[in-house]
Amino acid sequence: MPEEIREPVDIHRLIRRHPAEVAEILAALREEEAVELLRRLYRRRAAAAPLGEMEPDEAAKLLAELNREEAVQILSHMEPDDAVDLLAELPPEVVQEILSRLESREAKELCQLLAYPPDTAGGLMSPEAVALPGEMTAQDAIEHLRRVAEEAETIYYAYVVDEKKRLLGVLSLRELVLARPETPIRNIMQSEFVSLPATMDVEDVARTFDKYNFLALPVVDKAGKLLGIVTVDDVIDVMREEATEDVLRLGGILGGEDHPLDPPRSSVRKRLPWLMGLVLLNMTVAAVVSRFEATIAQVAFVAALMPLIADMSGNAAAQALSVAIRGMAVGTVHWKDLPRVMWKELRVGFLAGLALGVQIGLIATLLWRRPFFGAVAGLALAGTTVGACLTGGALPFFFKRVGIDPALISGPVATTIGDLIGILLFLGLATAFMSYL
Repeated sequence: MPEEIREPVDIHRLIRRHPAEVAEILAALREEEAVELLRRLYRRRAAAAPLGEMEPDEAAKLLAELNREEAVQILSHMEPDDAVDLLAELPPEVVQEILSRLESREAKELCQLLAYPPDTAGGLMSPEAVALPGEMTAQDAIEHLRRVAEEAETIYYAYVVDEKKRLLGVLSLRELVLARPETPIRNIMQSEFVSLPATMDVEDVARTFDKYNFLALPVVDKAGKLLGIVTVDDVIDVMREEATEDVLRLGGILGGEDHPLDPPRSSVRKRLPWLMGLVLLNMTVAAVVSRFEATIAQVAFVAALMPLIADMSGNAAAQALSVAIRGMAVGTVHWKDLPRVMWKELRVGFLAGLALGVQIGLIATLLWRRPFFGAVAGLALAGTTVGACLTGGALPFFFKRVGIDPALISGPVATTIGDLIGILLFLGLATAFMSYL
C-alpha cells in the first residue's frame, strides 16, 4: 500500500474504491499528504465515508487540520455514530465550535449521542432506526421504507412504535414483503424481541449479539422508548478494541495501543510505569528469600531449583488465570460460579501437581543423587501447583467484584503470589528437613 500511494493519486479512480480501502491509504500517508488528499476527497464530496472507516483518533487528527467549514461539511455527511466517535477525540472547545456550525437538528442529534458514555449501547448506537406506527399497512410501510432508504444507516429491520415512540415490536423485511398490502403491520410484527438498554455495557452488547446472531438490535431507554439501533459492524469494532485492550493490559501496557513500529520513547512511556510497579511488587519475593539465607548457604544446591519452582508456579497461575478471564469475558462464568471454579481448579492443581511433583522428584534424585531432596522438591512443586491454580482461578473474580479490570492486575498479582507460595513452601520444607538433605 505505501508504494502505491507514493504515485500521483488518480482521484477519480480512488473515489470508486471502497471507503475502507481509501481509509487505509489515508492512514499510510504522512500527515500533510493525508490532509491534502482528504481535501481533494472533500471537494468531490467523498471524504465522509473514508474518514468514518478510520480509527477515530487518526481521523480526528486529520479533521483538526482542516478549516472549520470543511470539517463541519464532512461531519454532516458522516453516519452519526461515526461522527460522535470522531468528536470524542477532539478538544471540547473544538467540539463546541463545530456543533455550533451544524444545522440545529444534526447538532441536537450528536449532542444526545455524546451524552451517553462511549462504552455503553447508547454511545455505540446510531439514531437512524426506522420507526413505523402500528396502524400503518404493509403497503404503506414498504413505500415509507423506499423513501427513507438513503437516509437510514441500514435497514435490516423496521421497528413498530406507539404514539410515544415506545417499542412495540420488530418487523422483518421478509414478513413485510410477503404480507397482504392492506395488512396492518401490528398484525405481522414480532412482539417478542430482544432490545438493548441504553446503559448496557459494550461487552454485554457484544455478548448479546453473539448469543442471538442478529444483524442489528434496537436500543431503548428506561421507558421503552426507541432511541436507535446498534449494528453488527459496530459490535465487531468493539470486540476488536476490547480484545486489543485486554491483550495490552495483560502485558502491563496501560498507556494506550503500542504499535510494533511506534517510536521507542512512545513505547517506553506506555510500558515503564507498570514495570517499575512490578519491581516493588516482586520485592516481597526477595524478602521471603532473604529469610532463608542460612538454609541456602548451608545447602547450596537448594538454590538451583528455586527459579524452576517459581517459574512453574507462575505458569500454573497464568493458565488458571487465562481460563477464568476468558470465561468472564464471554459471560460463561460469574461471581456465583466461583465455588465451582475453585473446586475445578483444586482438582486440576492436584492432578497436575502430582504429575509434576513426580517428574521433578525423579530428576532431582538423579541429578544430585539425594532421594530426600528429590522428595522435598516434588512435594514443594505439587503443593505450589495446587496453590497457583487456586490463586489464578480466584483472583479475577475478586478483582471484578471490587470494580477492577481483572485483565489489568490479575496476572502480576497471581504470578507474585504463586512465586511466594512456591519459594516459601520449597525453602520451608528444605529448612525443616535440612538435616536429611
